[in-house]
Amino acid sequence: MPLLVVQAFVNTFEADTDIDLLREPEPARRWFTAAGLLEAGDSLEPGELRTAREVRESIRALLVRGAGAPRSSARDLEPLVTLAQQCQPRLRIDPRGAVHLEAEPGPGLHDAWLRILLIIRDAQLDQTWQRLKACGNDECGWAFYDRSHSRRGRWCDMAVCGNRMKNRSLRTRQRDTRAAAGDRVPRR
Repeated sequence: MPLLVVQAFVNTFEADTDIDLLREPEPARRWFTAAGLLEAGDSLEPGELRTAREVRESIRALLVRGAGAPRSSARDLEPLVTLAQQCQPRLRIDPRGAVHLEAEPGPGLHDAWLRILLIIRDAQLDQTWQRLKACGNDECGWAFYDRSHSRRGRWCDMAVCGNRMKNRSLRTRQRDTRAAAGDRVPRR
């Protein structure tokens, strides 16, 4: 499904290992080419890499919101707003008469950005966007597709991040309970 491209794009950065596939031109070029978002012979400029990282984090901010965080700020959305203003879509009618919205060919990542925005738009329309979320563990942020029936998944992996977050919450509650009990103990 096309939404996997967006998920994989967000996951080009692993917070726990500090691996960023969009930090250097060659790994980024290989990733975009393998994802079908860049032609094999195309190269990437440093400015395109910076834009790619900003767009990735802007999409991550949307996914964090999907996992229950507060609404994304205008600053979080700025890279996506800028892309939307720069992208020039093209309409095409196929032999059956169906209208298609496509990326207008352009240099570098120009097509990639429009394709990613169209995937997000289509997922929002068909209600699958709500299932793509960023892990609720601030130290992770990994994008995952919530396959739960209730659509209330919060962590990329219950055994790892879910367990960590639940243990943190338990320790905080226990500490707060001990502190509250200490306030009630009469002093001599």
